[in-house]
Amino acid sequence: MPEAFETQVDIDAPPDEVFRHLVDPKAMVTWIGQHAVLEAHPGGRFEIDVNGVPVRGEYVAVEPPSRVVVTWGMAGSDDLPPGSTEVEFTLVAEGAGTRLHLVHRNLPESQAPQHAEGWSHFVGRLASVASGHDPGPDPWATQ
Repeated sequence: MPEAFETQVDIDAPPDEVFRHLVDPKAMVTWIGQHAVLEAHPGGRFEIDVNGVPVRGEYVAVEPPSRVVVTWGMAGSDDLPPGSTEVEFTLVAEGAGTRLHLVHRNLPESQAPQHAEGWSHFVGRLASVASGHDPGPDPWATQ
């Protein structure tokens, strides 16, 4: 049975700044991954390499500055093939900041625990970098 992971975080940055970190390759790799090819329009490529894992999918929705939806999977994986799951980022202005709500849908049961741990880690890094702080090197990054 497919599962979903859901989380939210308050970020001390306006929605347009958080949004930029979801659609700009240089901004994306400041919080997740070491390489990104992003074509931020519906049907455009969404490719990031996260600590040696080639995540592949496409943009489903791009609604500046409030919503981004991408498909998500891993190249070469039978359990989680490219584009087999969906990640939705919803951004809502909260005062001078942003409440980010993330939902990762259709995760295979075997993949749910590590994606829950991963998203908790990377959303924290996104909150830090979008707020203008340097989260430092990703401690999970392969050397």
